[in-house]
Amino acid sequence: MRQLLLALLVLFCAGLARAEDAPTPDEAAALTGVTGPLILRRIDEGVPGWEVYAGDMLLAHLGSTSEIAGSVGYSGRPLDVRVALSPKGVILGARLVRHDEPVLTLGISDADIARYVSGFAGLDLAAPVAPEAPDIISRATVSTGVIRDGILRTARTLAVGRGVIAGGAIDRLSFAPADWRQLLTTGAVSETRIGMTEAAVALAGARVPVPPGPGDFLHLWAGVIDPPAIGQNLLGQQEFTRALGALGPGEAALLVMSSGLQSHRGTDWKRSGRFDRLTVVQGETRWQPGADGYRMIKRLTLKDAPAMKEISLFALPAAIDPTRPFTLEVRASRPTATGGEVALTASLPVALPAAFILQAPTPEPLWRSIWQAKRVQAAIVVLMLLVLTVILFAQEWITRRPGLWRAGRIGFLAATFLVLGMGLNGQLSVVQVVAFVHSLLTGFRWETFLIEPVIFILWSFVALGMLFWGRGVYCGWLCPFGALQELTNTLAQRLGVKQIAVPQALHERLWVIKYTLFVSILALSFYSMHDALLLAEAEPFKTAISLRFLRTWPFLLFVAAILGAGLFIERFYCRYLCPLGAGLAIPAKLKIFDWLKRRPQCGRECRMCETKCTVGAIDAIGRINPNECVLCLRCQVIMNDGTQCPVLKRRARATEGATP
Repeated sequence: MRQLLLALLVLFCAGLARAEDAPTPDEAAALTGVTGPLILRRIDEGVPGWEVYAGDMLLAHLGSTSEIAGSVGYSGRPLDVRVALSPKGVILGARLVRHDEPVLTLGISDADIARYVSGFAGLDLAAPVAPEAPDIISRATVSTGVIRDGILRTARTLAVGRGVIAGGAIDRLSFAPADWRQLLTTGAVSETRIGMTEAAVALAGARVPVPPGPGDFLHLWAGVIDPPAIGQNLLGQQEFTRALGALGPGEAALLVMSSGLQSHRGTDWKRSGRFDRLTVVQGETRWQPGADGYRMIKRLTLKDAPAMKEISLFALPAAIDPTRPFTLEVRASRPTATGGEVALTASLPVALPAAFILQAPTPEPLWRSIWQAKRVQAAIVVLMLLVLTVILFAQEWITRRPGLWRAGRIGFLAATFLVLGMGLNGQLSVVQVVAFVHSLLTGFRWETFLIEPVIFILWSFVALGMLFWGRGVYCGWLCPFGALQELTNTLAQRLGVKQIAVPQALHERLWVIKYTLFVSILALSFYSMHDALLLAEAEPFKTAISLRFLRTWPFLLFVAAILGAGLFIERFYCRYLCPLGAGLAIPAKLKIFDWLKRRPQCGRECRMCETKCTVGAIDAIGRINPNECVLCLRCQVIMNDGTQCPVLKRRARATEGATP
């Protein structure tokens, strides 16, 4: 049953994540800056996308980031940007088609994102120096980082796939011995054959007919032989060196071999200087070899190679990219009795195997450059987490020293609020939980979460910490807003503000609010991510921490009300309203250790820990509710303090009475 429900949920999410409609001529005109009637042609082979034509002239290549780069945003939903690339490799324009990012909740409008996307126009991918792309927008690092990475990867993939820029270079160094059969099997040498009967049918009507029967009219082989693993095996070391030494800048060596009745060279080239029987076709480019780039080869060095009638070596010009597939056409013609001509064309696809192509270095992933730039911030977070780990592992030693515990806790909470929160913007959010759930259903990508180092390190530690200590490892120590609440309440108590004790029955019923809020946000996200993000405004984190209180007055009033309530009820928001705490409490059920100690007398003979608990996580019979505990260790301090714990006081009195 669970598998069925999961399958239905995946199908539902896939339906929500459907691709946008194809671009319109008006959109193509806006992207290319060309007015007038435009024609769009869809391409599904190879790199999918569209071509934009004005009449017969190719204006641009169009591609979608969700289709080519598989861009998934911070929300876990597909993020689609349409990119237009000129035939010369310049980005003509980019348009944001679809997103479900939480940028609106960070004070960044759709217009800001659209303006950021349009800033990629003018980037020249064919330039010798890598172009400088627009910087990502602060406070929307993940979303704009994914957009930036998607646009650049989509544009480059389009450029390579459409032959606008070279995808790599020929490996001219590596050598491994290979025989003729191996070269044919790997595709280093391409082969085609036309029999006599087939040629007789195609050339029917010729003045001198081609006799049908067994045998080859044309047996053709060809290949780019620049890699030593191909050329040196075919020609031998000396001939291969001479052949490549005669090439000019940007040229490559094409070896054409044939046997049979038909010659691939003919004799007219000696008079015209052009091999009119041969044509190399690559995209829109058609090229015929000339006598100046021709070299006759007498024989091959491979013993298992078949007998060849003609072997020719041609210098491919720079206009033909040897790393991309092309077609070699050999034309055979015969005059007819009426003065006309019949012709037959043999087409041989030629492609240099990928093993002989050195791929151009791909741009460094965006997340790596961000981690490099934020290595100091990441180091600070790691240092804080190491300190917290020591505190939690040494909690029994620390809680036996109330002064050390109190100073350490106040100091760490201050660092959490000032350094981790206000300084590094390390505030986790229920939005990230929702994004993670959606990414698991629609296709998880590490890159999406690695773009923000501080948040990634925090979530990694929290995920591991929940197995050892439960949700309190974050809520009680690493949440900047939680730290702000506890610090302000501590100050309020020192100023004499009377605390309100919420009755246990009401206290437990108010827990329903945060769990309902969390489930509502998650469920609503499957219907409308935009509406779910608006509901997530129940979190004051963005106003207080992410935007540092720089927001309109309704949001500031909301935060003030929460902090005001927290002056009378410690951690009021954490107790009853926080959807993130509710979301963390669910997987925290997997906690495998129980570090907090209790005595049999707790809740029976003594209820001091219950009354002192900052979040009311201890019930009337002394049990600690792990769903509510923030791991402040106050109860452990009381249990180990002989001046507070009644059990220890009785033991001390008994010991004194037994002493003579």
